[in-house]
Amino acid sequence: MRAKTILILALLCLSMQAQKHEVRAVWLTTIGGIDWPRSHNAAQQRHEMTETLDQLRLAGINTVLIQTRVRASTIYPSAIEPFDMCLTGTHGKNPGYDPLQFIVDECHKRGMECHAWIVTIPVGKTNEARFKEFKRKNPKLARSIGQDGFMDPENPATGDYIARICAEVTRNYDIDGIHLDYIRYPETWPKKGAKPAERRTKITSIVRKINQAVKTLKPWVKLSCSPIGKSGDLTRYRSGGWNAYNAVYQDAQGWLRDGLMDQLYPMMYFRENNFYPFALDWQERSYGRTIVSGLGIYFLSPREGKWTLDDVSREMYFVRDNGIGHCYFRSKFLTDNTRGIYDFARRFDETPALIPPMTWAWSQIPTAPTRLDLQRGSIKDRLQWSGATDPSRSSYLLYNIYASTTPDVDVNEPRNLIATRLMSTQLTVPHTNGQTVYYAVCALDRYGNESNPAYTDTPSVSAGIASGGSTSSTGFASGGFAPGRGTARRSLSPTDTKIPPFYYFWSKKQQKKYNKTH
Repeated sequence: MRAKTILILALLCLSMQAQKHEVRAVWLTTIGGIDWPRSHNAAQQRHEMTETLDQLRLAGINTVLIQTRVRASTIYPSAIEPFDMCLTGTHGKNPGYDPLQFIVDECHKRGMECHAWIVTIPVGKTNEARFKEFKRKNPKLARSIGQDGFMDPENPATGDYIARICAEVTRNYDIDGIHLDYIRYPETWPKKGAKPAERRTKITSIVRKINQAVKTLKPWVKLSCSPIGKSGDLTRYRSGGWNAYNAVYQDAQGWLRDGLMDQLYPMMYFRENNFYPFALDWQERSYGRTIVSGLGIYFLSPREGKWTLDDVSREMYFVRDNGIGHCYFRSKFLTDNTRGIYDFARRFDETPALIPPMTWAWSQIPTAPTRLDLQRGSIKDRLQWSGATDPSRSSYLLYNIYASTTPDVDVNEPRNLIATRLMSTQLTVPHTNGQTVYYAVCALDRYGNESNPAYTDTPSVSAGIASGGSTSSTGFASGGFAPGRGTARRSLSPTDTKIPPFYYFWSKKQQKKYNKTH
């Protein structure tokens, strides 16, 4: 029994081993303000969002899926559709700022990707102002089934319309991805009419139009969707009649095969044999693209289900062992620490991870910085670099910073990451008094390809940065990195394990807040 227990613990430790590339995402829902916003005051909304993003960053999240098109309504100033009422309480009313721009900027400051979550086919309840306005403007596209309003998936103009929405977002915002939700037939759609193969073709046609609209503008923007959690029946396990391919006509695996999708986030809100074999099926038919399992953590709430933390944690160990990312549905259940899920997430994703690169779209890596200057200090070091080039010709380069107490900084070890997706070319790094730290800088293109490292392989002070030179007083924040969890190696922090390993990388405000609650 003792040997068996040791073996189980060893396997769990292996599962917890850090992955350098792994999507760790969350769906952040805006409909009805159920995740955000909780207030109709613009200043309060911005405060709520920054607090939420800080919490998500501490939990290791590197990808935020923000619900952008809600129900024929948006959270940004659109030339096509009105503002959603979640922002002001009134349909179509301008909130006085651009929420999507704010969220994109704040995600990037924290080194996180921001994907615009587009709800495609549903357009609201038939008695709602948003559906009525949509139907008045687009009578041939609107369909009513009971109390629910939808866009007609069988009308070719539906794909054109949704592609225009996606193109508008892609053109006007520095998003990292377009994430399609409900890109399928409604389950209540009449069975008579088009045959299953025809229906799949119609949905795929919509996907193809969106892909063309997005990739023509910015080929590095990821296109993803959230299909039903089971693609179809497996040899030994049945889907129970509710699957993507046959029930709602999503050929999601075909979209990966044909290059129409870069990522899939299947909504795998199941347990045990309804989860594990179907997760493997998605991964085995990924065609080299990225699979991210959608985790139904809302079932941890007593109001929603009777799941335990163990139900979710075992799924997270499993998907990590099989090269699959994880995405929480939804944000508030995570940040509320429902049944301890937030605490577990912080331990599970203690080490930062990079987004898997889209090598199928572009594989040539950037060149490394040609000049890396270091000014050492007793309690902080100052880095500055230049000279990296981007053959992909994407909008700009980002930078990953690695650090170690030995000169040979291992950039394949994610625990050495102290800053990810930095938008600046300079950084101030506080550290334990008198400690000598060595650094490496890698350029990162918008496709996720990382350059070879440029090293500081000598402890001597470089003359590249003069004393009192240009650098941020807080270092990280101005460079696009928010101090906090998942960005510093433990050896750079206090030896007292009661203090979080990244404590001295936080702002004074964050330290003060932590001290009050611990």
